[in-house]
Amino acid sequence: MTPAFALLPLCLAGGAALAAPMLDDAVRQRAEALTRTGMHASIVIAVIDGKDSAVYGFGSVHAGKNIKPGADTVYQIGSVTKTMTALLLADAVVEGKVKLDAPVAAFLPGYTVPAFDGKTISLLDLATHYSSLPRLPDNFAPQDPANPYADYTAAKQRQFLAAYQLPRAPGTTFDYSNIGYAVLGTALAEQAGSSYEALLQKRIAVPLGMRSTSNQPKHGMLARLAPGHLLSGEPTPAWDLNVVAPAGGVYSSARDMVAYLQAYMFKPLRPYALAIQPQRPVAPDGDTKIGLAWLLEQRQRHGYAWHSGQTGGYSSYAAFTTDGKRGVVVLTNTARDVDALGLSTLLPGTPLPPLKKPQTAIEVPRAALSEYVGEYPMGTDFTLTVTLGKRGLEAAGTGMGSAPLFANAKDQFFFRAIDAELVFTRDAAGKIASAVLKQGGQDTVLPRKP
Repeated sequence: MTPAFALLPLCLAGGAALAAPMLDDAVRQRAEALTRTGMHASIVIAVIDGKDSAVYGFGSVHAGKNIKPGADTVYQIGSVTKTMTALLLADAVVEGKVKLDAPVAAFLPGYTVPAFDGKTISLLDLATHYSSLPRLPDNFAPQDPANPYADYTAAKQRQFLAAYQLPRAPGTTFDYSNIGYAVLGTALAEQAGSSYEALLQKRIAVPLGMRSTSNQPKHGMLARLAPGHLLSGEPTPAWDLNVVAPAGGVYSSARDMVAYLQAYMFKPLRPYALAIQPQRPVAPDGDTKIGLAWLLEQRQRHGYAWHSGQTGGYSSYAAFTTDGKRGVVVLTNTARDVDALGLSTLLPGTPLPPLKKPQTAIEVPRAALSEYVGEYPMGTDFTLTVTLGKRGLEAAGTGMGSAPLFANAKDQFFFRAIDAELVFTRDAAGKIASAVLKQGGQDTVLPRKP
């Protein structure tokens, strides 16, 4: 691997370079370790302190070419895009073009939008993940797992909405939904008589001088794009999100993202202020609230707004304290989350979790692998299907591509494409009875289908 290196900070606003905000030592050392060991190809961290800001870069944009990442390196920002879609909603509300409680169906002529016992989905429901729509549409069946949204069209979105039955009334429960934000972006574009990209440029990117922010990057941006990587370190293309772009398709740079966060932080205009007003709780018994996309929390006596994102080869984190004093953006071209780096930068002293060591795979005879093959459902909407292919065991979730599994002990496997493990359990007769999916700090038991 190319050795990691830290760049001198690039001062973006205010003061001389000597006054540039410094990066916390623990964060710097962790970023250096992550890129040195190949866990991340490159990382950029933008620190905002008052009206000053600086960008620090680690790793190499192109493997083996020693090209330093910096303020103008372009990354796909994934679900941080949702904050921009929500800001377009806030802008339309302030302009008097829409109301938050308006039914989304009013802005989608020709669409059949599901309702529950007469209760319709509002724009606010979509913006706060209270729509009762699923995380992904049930007709999502990608032809290319490496670019899963490329063939998900507006026609398929329309078909999904017409056929889907809501499990509960909109406005009752937080349930994170990518397709919900796709529908919101479609509705806002329809209302404006515009494309989503044109609306993004006219209302956000151009007014803020964000020249490296787009859902449809042209040659100049693509020349500065950091190529994406899977967790295994293998290169992977940036996703084409098509109609789902309002949920995660935007590309941007650290320089642009600093300008974007500062628009929320310093005497924000009315749309920005509306976007970070608490709207609903994320959980009935929790303190986290959601504004329009932004998650709102308290820690170390600081209130802050944040959002993270991830696509096939990229991860991102953006946050700022609601008193406008400090902000952070972390971008990487590896599909491994950077939330801990971001929070520790935003609130210095926040401990970083222990650095995980890469797992080593062991050989398992092909005949032994065959006993794990089967279907492992979770409820009625999701099934993990384990198959035995030429390369060994593979697992695919409903509507998702297949990913290889690697053994590290008897009945224990891990993924390299995602940060997750799969542990199989046996019954009294020694037969495989279930699989436990370990991901994001949660263990989900999936009983094996007879």
